[in-house]
Amino acid sequence: MNNNILFIGAGKMAAAIAGGMLGKGFAAAQIGAFDISPQAAANFTAATGVKVETRRPDNLLTQAAAVVIAVKPQQLTNALRDYSGRLADKLIISIVAGTAVARLQELTGATRIIRVMPNTPALVGQAASAWCASPGTTETDLKLLGRILDSIGAAWKVDEKLLDAVTGLSGSGPAYVLDFIQALADGGVNAGLPRDTALALAVQTVLGTAELLLKSGRHPAVLRDEVTSPGGTTARALAVLEKHGFKGTVIEAVLAAAARSEELGKK
Repeated sequence: MNNNILFIGAGKMAAAIAGGMLGKGFAAAQIGAFDISPQAAANFTAATGVKVETRRPDNLLTQAAAVVIAVKPQQLTNALRDYSGRLADKLIISIVAGTAVARLQELTGATRIIRVMPNTPALVGQAASAWCASPGTTETDLKLLGRILDSIGAAWKVDEKLLDAVTGLSGSGPAYVLDFIQALADGGVNAGLPRDTALALAVQTVLGTAELLLKSGRHPAVLRDEVTSPGGTTARALAVLEKHGFKGTVIEAVLAAAARSEELGKK
């Protein structure tokens, strides 16, 4: 079976996906990439060892069974303009935020379309990805998708109408978590800890708590209550977070990012 894959767009996420694939059984010869940016091309090659074309990759396109579209939403129309009629028989895997399957079908002429929203922990094989597929997608296509997504982390199938919400939660979520880690570390520094110790403790606390939640299978609120003694230090800290609307602010952030994803899809 031909599993050759061409990336149109060779940015960080494309490099992360290709790197994960190479680490999980795909051969370098199965992967091709194209990007008009020499810097992006150089970075992709440095990360994966795969040479990137900076002119339209006609030979790679002919050989590819699947094409991964990995450009910014604002660049999508221009990026696909030169491929008119040449993508119709390909499996199209798009990681372009906000762009609907119907729009991708218009731009490519393809009937086998899969939308994927991964996130940046793909760089270390810990992505949280969600995907949906058009009715024309085959079982063979989905098996190939499974191999790709398994190589960079975990993945969930969702209805297409929920992909904007996924973008707001897990797509943008690493930025929220990083801000939280920074705030934890800053709090430790303000309380007297050395900067490097505070940051290390903050990172391990978030990592360990996530692992505890996953392995215990219990609700976050239950685990939180087990840490919170009546009248204790954690109870006082949580009261401050509640006073300043911590959870509500995070919810609003997710909704704002989801709304922006929807806006980008309409442009």
